[in-house]
Amino acid sequence: MSIPPLPQPLPGLAQSPRDSAFVQDPYPFYDRARALGPLFLWEDYGFPCATGHAEVGALLRDRRFGRELPSAVRPARPDHVADFYALDDRSMLDREPPSHTRLRGLVLRAFTSRRIAALGPEITTLSEGLIDRLPRGEFDLIAGVAEPLPVVVIARLLGVPEEMAPQLLAWSHAMVAMYQARRNPEVEACANTAARDFAAFLRDYVAERRLRPGDDLITAMIAAEAEGDRLDTDELIATCVLLLNAGHEATVHAIGNGVAAILGAGLDAARLFADPAATAATVEEVLRFDPPLHLFTRFALADVEVFGHRFRTGDTVGCLLAAANRDPARFPDPDRFDPVRPAGPHLAFGAGIHFCVGAPLARAELATALPILFARRPGLALASPPAFADRYHFRGLAALRLTS
Repeated sequence: MSIPPLPQPLPGLAQSPRDSAFVQDPYPFYDRARALGPLFLWEDYGFPCATGHAEVGALLRDRRFGRELPSAVRPARPDHVADFYALDDRSMLDREPPSHTRLRGLVLRAFTSRRIAALGPEITTLSEGLIDRLPRGEFDLIAGVAEPLPVVVIARLLGVPEEMAPQLLAWSHAMVAMYQARRNPEVEACANTAARDFAAFLRDYVAERRLRPGDDLITAMIAAEAEGDRLDTDELIATCVLLLNAGHEATVHAIGNGVAAILGAGLDAARLFADPAATAATVEEVLRFDPPLHLFTRFALADVEVFGHRFRTGDTVGCLLAAANRDPARFPDPDRFDPVRPAGPHLAFGAGIHFCVGAPLARAELATALPILFARRPGLALASPPAFADRYHFRGLAALRLTS
């Protein structure tokens, strides 16, 4: 009886995610990594990653991997970040079936396509107002439009007072820094404070909505019920935080990255947004070309072998969404921004059971704001080269200086 050969060590690459050249353009590194095979060891992180479209898609859909570490290998939470993880551990993003199935089903009963569609006129009016208030001459699109638009939309959707938008934005920035390569003790302290304060605010607001229901998503989630199950208060608060943090970050970066890509490619905006079909195609290419999230990690839920590599229970695998979206095996000439390329399924919003629940809202915001921007600001041009921020594994601009 022959003994099966031991798996060969994965080829490794070293690349700091905070290196300035990488921050500005990570795609050459992804190309080098893709050439090594279906998996490579990202030495700076210490775990295997996939770069190919087929491999990343397969890992995202593989139910042997998940977001919730098995209890036997789950590390203890340090006390100084207890408030942050009290929210994070209840988020459906970090839960697996059956808890994830129950939470996502209840949220989708409230976060319906009809509710998102009803926001259309508000997104239009808000986009027009923000764009019309931009100064003539030079301005920063991120501060003027990309940041305020999605946070105000989320505030209105949840039923939170719109004047809370700057505070919601501050809480969001502090909390999402926990997922970035720049995480350090100061980031952890700020995130924990933000999580504690955000949860306290929402707890009072949810209690008020239980007594005085309104026409908003919080009320709808309170009312959502399936087979006798409802979201409890802690789950509802964690869901509101997830919708703000994930939804806001995705739209901010997608708007900035998309406008930078369109202007950098020198394309005729009138053709890109000539009709709803052209607009939809442009939005999908924006998301494919330079997505707001580049790295999504999953854990092996049991001992498993994938692509010739043996994962032990609790091992991490990295899914490089942006690399998959530039895979030449799936997208011909992938480094060219081409909104008329044949439609294909990109992975900017993930895949499988953790596919982004806010994807329809993000698409609606992009499909509304981008045509308005280019229509109201003809002659839009880059005032200076786009500068990406040190926020990996997110991909977003620190500022986007434009002129019109």
